[in-house]
Amino acid sequence: MPVEMTQARFEELVSDALDLLPPEFQSAMNNVVVLVEDHNPEDPTLLGLYEGIALTERDSNYGGALPDHIWIYREPLLDMCSGEQEVVDEVAVTVVHEVAHHFGIDDAKLHELGWG
Repeated sequence: MPVEMTQARFEELVSDALDLLPPEFQSAMNNVVVLVEDHNPEDPTLLGLYEGIALTERDSNYGGALPDHIWIYREPLLDMCSGEQEVVDEVAVTVVHEVAHHFGIDDAKLHELGWG
């Protein structure tokens, strides 16, 4: 049974997860916006998505680029969890996973580190 949670509470969990990042990572997040959406229209089971140019791939031609986006998808995260604490944990894992992509860490390395 999916967890019921208000949009505001879910957004608070995403904000809390971002606050868990070490300060050096928070200050290094450059030109990126984090958004909460109900679901991804192309893949409704997707938990999160990073779209942009990772920090490791930016060069002198990067100037003037639109912000990168990190989407955290509320409905699939609530659907997969059985209680609020599980949502808290899964949101944190999803946020870390997508932020890691912003820093140029790929899925293989994330799985190796236990954040897959």
